[in-house]
Amino acid sequence: MEQQSEATLTGTDSTIDGIVKQVNQAGYNEAYEFKSLDETLHLVIAKDSDGEWIRIDGTEPYLSSWIDELAAQAV
Repeated sequence: MEQQSEATLTGTDSTIDGIVKQVNQAGYNEAYEFKSLDETLHLVIAKDSDGEWIRIDGTEPYLSSWIDELAAQAV
């Protein structure tokens, strides 16, 4: 069974509640997927070869601050 947990991202007008889980993503050792409870936001982040968190998939538009926010809650 996949382990998932609740997460909250800070939007421009309010917070966005959702579920985060670790996913397998080709070419990345560590990746996480966030899906908002209202299904309006999808974000997948992963560590690049330098160990930096980057966005690799998801809905547009998005806030770049969500990458670090999600990484902090996921790990």
